[in-house]
Amino acid sequence: MSSNFRTFGATLYLENGLFFKGKGFGLEKIGIGEVVFNTSITGYQEIITDPSYAKQIITFTHPHIGNVGTNDEDCESNGIYASGMVIKNLSMIPSSWRSQKSLEQFCADNDCIGIANIDTRELTNILREHGSLRGCIVPDSLKAGNEVDTVLKKFSGLAGLDLAKEVSTQSSYEWDEPVWNWSQKLPNDLHIVVMDYGVKRNILRLLRTHVGLVTVVNAETSFEEVMQLNPDGVFLSNGPGDPEPCTYAIKLIQLLIENNMPVFGICLGHQLLGLASGCKTYKMKFGHHGGNHPVKDLQKGTVMITSQNHGFAVDDSSVPSNIDITHLSLFDGTIQGIALKNHPAFSFQGHPEASPGPHDLLELFTQFRNLIKDAKKN
Repeated sequence: MSSNFRTFGATLYLENGLFFKGKGFGLEKIGIGEVVFNTSITGYQEIITDPSYAKQIITFTHPHIGNVGTNDEDCESNGIYASGMVIKNLSMIPSSWRSQKSLEQFCADNDCIGIANIDTRELTNILREHGSLRGCIVPDSLKAGNEVDTVLKKFSGLAGLDLAKEVSTQSSYEWDEPVWNWSQKLPNDLHIVVMDYGVKRNILRLLRTHVGLVTVVNAETSFEEVMQLNPDGVFLSNGPGDPEPCTYAIKLIQLLIENNMPVFGICLGHQLLGLASGCKTYKMKFGHHGGNHPVKDLQKGTVMITSQNHGFAVDDSSVPSNIDITHLSLFDGTIQGIALKNHPAFSFQGHPEASPGPHDLLELFTQFRNLIKDAKKN
């Protein structure tokens, strides 16, 4: 065990009365959120720094987490947005030439608590049966005076919760970093405005690499302010929480559609495009969280393996006639993509920038560029 590695007694409590005792690590604090499970084998650093995981406690089904440590390059944001993490075996000594600090130290430095030595297989079965549950990780040192019921009442769940404006950038900025191994000339002929509902850095890299110049703005930026930036297209980013309370975003998207502005949405952005176009959304039982989700392209008849992270979905029974359903999940048949028939707008539910092995979905960024080019001709 490394000299700076520290654990402490902790317990994970669920709203249904079940609890799991284990070893806490990271910051010795109480973590409260919706407990979900993620089936990814790699990429734990990208996952916990994804703003889409705000107010969630992530249970990793892969038994060994922390084995490659952490580094400055693999973060998807400026810190950890997850409320906590639950793992089976915490690697005490990272084994990777890229590692700069342990997962335990990374969590401590970014105000996050984790709990290890948990039977994550049993916990995942509980979540599959009952659905995602409210939960909290409580260090033994903070248990006195913190009754679990009282702690859990501080969090009502993700339904009805607008988190996009909480994780969004407070000031606009330009992004000029391409993907790390890109050697070709970057496109400078188009300008994309990114609505930041919790955007990931790799999305920005791919937009800059394959589409054009990128400006990121706050989630509540008005239509008039967006248009003052003279965008050729608007990107609706991923993000956490329930899409329905994001009325400011829905209003903006409706105005973008009315003005024939090319639009591309991912994850929360996909759900918001659906709502702005007349669809309804609903909270899923336990959502999609992992890197092995098969999605079928209904137009091409092909199947892609995708990265997913969402707890809400577009209701297929609510899709109006002016929308084509372009992609479906082969796990449960839920909608994974839509395209408007009479407007240059489309979206995808998964995370095409995450590339969990295959790069099947990178073509969506090229599709966005081509959509903008076609719109300019008309």
